[in-house]
Amino acid sequence: MSTSPSASSEGAQEEYVKVITGLGDQTFTDHSCEVVSDAGEGAQKCGQGFGSLSAKMGNGAWTVEIIPAEIEPPPRTPGSTSGVGIRIGQNKVTNAGDSVKLVIAFNEQVLLSRHRVNSLADDCIILIDSKWSVHKNPKVVAEWDAAMEEMSTKGYQWIMVPLEDETLKIVENPKRGKNMFALGVLCHIYDRDVEIAKDQIAMAFRKKPQAVTDANHQLLEAGIAWAAENLDFRFLVPATPPTSELVVMNGNEAFGMGALAAGIDVCAMYPITPASSLSHYLAEVYDNFGGVVHQAEDEIGAIGVALGASYAGKTAMTITSGPGLALKAEFIGLALMAEIPLVVINVQRGGPSTGLPTKVEQSDLLCVLYGQPGDGPKVVIAPSTIEECFHIMTTARQIAETLRTTVFILSDANLATGVTPFERPKLEASWMAGPPDQTPVDPDSRPYEWDLDTGLSKRFIPGQRGGEHTVTGLNHDENSTVNYEPQKNELAHAMRSRKIAVFGETLNAPIPHGGDEGDILIIGWGSTRGSIEEAVDRARAKGLKASSLHLTFLSPLQPGISAVCERFKKILAVEINYSDDPDAPHITKDNRRRGQLAMLLRGQLLIDCGSWGKVPGAPLQPELLLKVIESNIPKA
Repeated sequence: MSTSPSASSEGAQEEYVKVITGLGDQTFTDHSCEVVSDAGEGAQKCGQGFGSLSAKMGNGAWTVEIIPAEIEPPPRTPGSTSGVGIRIGQNKVTNAGDSVKLVIAFNEQVLLSRHRVNSLADDCIILIDSKWSVHKNPKVVAEWDAAMEEMSTKGYQWIMVPLEDETLKIVENPKRGKNMFALGVLCHIYDRDVEIAKDQIAMAFRKKPQAVTDANHQLLEAGIAWAAENLDFRFLVPATPPTSELVVMNGNEAFGMGALAAGIDVCAMYPITPASSLSHYLAEVYDNFGGVVHQAEDEIGAIGVALGASYAGKTAMTITSGPGLALKAEFIGLALMAEIPLVVINVQRGGPSTGLPTKVEQSDLLCVLYGQPGDGPKVVIAPSTIEECFHIMTTARQIAETLRTTVFILSDANLATGVTPFERPKLEASWMAGPPDQTPVDPDSRPYEWDLDTGLSKRFIPGQRGGEHTVTGLNHDENSTVNYEPQKNELAHAMRSRKIAVFGETLNAPIPHGGDEGDILIIGWGSTRGSIEEAVDRARAKGLKASSLHLTFLSPLQPGISAVCERFKKILAVEINYSDDPDAPHITKDNRRRGQLAMLLRGQLLIDCGSWGKVPGAPLQPELLLKVIESNIPKA
């Protein structure tokens, strides 16, 4: 094993083929690794396959996709990096964890990009394709040497792997095979079930000729054989046999299956990263369930179709991300004014503008709450796990229909692309939407017959005899007649607001993780839950009185938050959106921009809530959050 390999000669390549590490077999409760390549070389298929097969073996698992921002970036550049980070554990895994301990890299440039973002542990074991150190092109060798020099500041442990040479023994195009050879190497290192791996490959290539599957099986076996002969270590993460049947999927797939289970029949969308894979999944299966995926000409058309379908009687959904959300604002206002049920899934990414299309961020909260002209109260829910992505769809549809309102679901790229196992849902007929009500309408009823106590009103469905009325985006009275009188405008606003307040009274108070009182309470939302709670557990193991509170409903806020906060000396909102460093130049307590959840809690609940927000374009690591807790805990 070398600490910083540099190019010199053909002999240098052979020096690293047979490796003596002295590590032997080691057993871990959890372990993290990455597979990275140029875009188009299949590292994502390798990594997601490894995560899925580990989950099917009974391990806890969580994957994070590494996706280049450009569609076809130049190869052998840091910007071309594509791949997957995988964390597997003996028990349930709730987040991507800390710096990875092992990497398989298809070239040194994609590895360099991971080094620059501090993704790799200081003693990370790196298996890298050996061809670049002895390449015939002097420019490539110079790039190799420069990258190795830059990475020599860390104590990485290097293993040269003849990835391309070994792949060429089986297929003519190494770009169509290195990933499966790499999967074989991982299967040996982590003692994975080869038959499950082969099943994964067969599923991945099920639409290809059988010869393609056979070749990839050969590549898998070749990777296993090479690792068995040339590596003297294995990392064993025992699996805990599940007590119930599990399913393995990512968050976008969970949303899609949840939509089916909820009886949502129409999904109108326009392609946008990282939401598009949800519509890809539904497009494959929706027709089998009588559903329709409509790809509109643009984001405005997509929400228009969804709103029209909902108006016709069965709640529809539209899906989007950042820039698309901005384009939907006018139709969201119409949905709220006309009180037409609608479910909107917003898979957040880095912003503003087109921002970071493939990176995780939680920067759309305030936009969703307030980002349309006028005052438009709505329901906003943020799932924190992939399992919740499934179940939240039924909840969202039922709320939308009961309240006649728009329900936003705030996901993000971490949940959308991450793969993890969870208990197979036991489907219930009560989850499904019933047929549209076509019974005649009472002649004395009005389309906005608001209950003055609750703000609720019965929805009229097109086709109901006696229910004919005009729908308008203008202010209207109970008859849906345009009305500009001050008292009618005030009443309509009050009713739209009151039904959200009434719904809030039905919610349960959030339960703190850790202790019910203490020195510091970390409040989070969305996909940060696993990292925050693991950091709190580590802090408590060190004797610190730290707890966390994770919010699922962001509008209306769940009751009891203030009461929980009163039992802690310091409150700190932690989120993946920007907040000014309080010690930065020109920043004062009066002009400081705080994180979006912190602003919401301070403004609505008048809580003295501190703010810690970062925008690294990646999930937050538990070890980083432990340091945040330690540095913010009140001094005795």
